[in-house]
Amino acid sequence: MSWMAWTWQTALFFSALGGALMLMTIAELVRPTSFVRGFLPMPTTRGDRFFICLLSAAFIHLIWLGLIGQSVPIASAVSVAWAFVVMRWG
Repeated sequence: MSWMAWTWQTALFFSALGGALMLMTIAELVRPTSFVRGFLPMPTTRGDRFFICLLSAAFIHLIWLGLIGQSVPIASAVSVAWAFVVMRWG
């Protein structure tokens, strides 16, 4: 993999993403999800809300970098807070 410019931050990100997907799989096997209706405009499952959180985090970071350009940890904190809201009440 010498052709890729992997850093420890990149490895940490993809490891965390893989770990989250494994936890979601285990949660689905232990306690299967059903469709729920929250503030999102359609009924969603736990996996749907997780996917929405991942997409939202990407867009939050892109918008943050486009408008502010600095302090990515603040964008990450906003993304985590939004993910909590979506997973809990979405």
